[in-house]
Amino acid sequence: MLNLKVDIDKHSGFCFGVVYAIEMAEAILEEEEYLYCLGDIVHNDEEVHRLEKKGLKIITHEQLKELQGEKVLIRAHGEPPSTYQLALHNNLTLIDASCPVVLKLQNRVKNSFDKSEKIYIYGKPGHAEIEGLLGQTSNEAVVFQDLDELDIATLPKSITLYSQTTKSTDKFYEIHKMLQERGIQVNFNDTICRQVSNRDKELREYSKKFDQIVFVSGTKSSNGKVLYHVCKNTNPNTHFISNIDQLDPSWFSDNQSVGICGATSTPMWLMEDVREKLLTF
Repeated sequence: MLNLKVDIDKHSGFCFGVVYAIEMAEAILEEEEYLYCLGDIVHNDEEVHRLEKKGLKIITHEQLKELQGEKVLIRAHGEPPSTYQLALHNNLTLIDASCPVVLKLQNRVKNSFDKSEKIYIYGKPGHAEIEGLLGQTSNEAVVFQDLDELDIATLPKSITLYSQTTKSTDKFYEIHKMLQERGIQVNFNDTICRQVSNRDKELREYSKKFDQIVFVSGTKSSNGKVLYHVCKNTNPNTHFISNIDQLDPSWFSDNQSVGICGATSTPMWLMEDVREKLLTF
């Protein structure tokens, strides 16, 4: 036995938007045999599998087109207007669990588009939230993850800048500053969720306290990738896992302290399972 001293970060776990979506799904599944969900309800395979066992059926946008007269859950990431139009056409009942922070951002982007502003969005192309935002602009907004992707010389002299809600605050403000330094007039909108962005500082402090860090996240989680690197940069002895089978006893030594933390899409029950597994080493 390694006699590890194991702690779980009390601030890790689902953000309120994910909690809201999962609670809605579970409430319906207690009454009905199944519920369709448009895309993974959360970017964590372990949690998705848990809910699938209760009757959640994950579908794609292509599969949505074939449904008639069914209930479909809209996850926290939100959806473009075209999804709601399709639902009306196919007599679908949408259970809308879009995160309020995302809905507010969609409305702001739509207002900017209606004013014919040149909209640029700092975010991950293809991400579900980004697809919803692009839908507010008839797919005319420009999405980028790094300034190197933009040809500064051909940018409009004045742009409106938004961010995906789960991106890094520091990077977003750095992009804003660099655009201004290059002579671009920026209508700057800080639309990053503070429950997510505050995790950076919290995890830097948390990671310092332990000999080893086990960071638990789904591989599809953008937020997870960002927060993992926050931990890794603070404590090089940080290990990324998605499930307990990926834990390796060789990472640890006798009597070490181990901190467990995760993304805003990581369920607390999974981190608790990780703790129980570590205590058997």
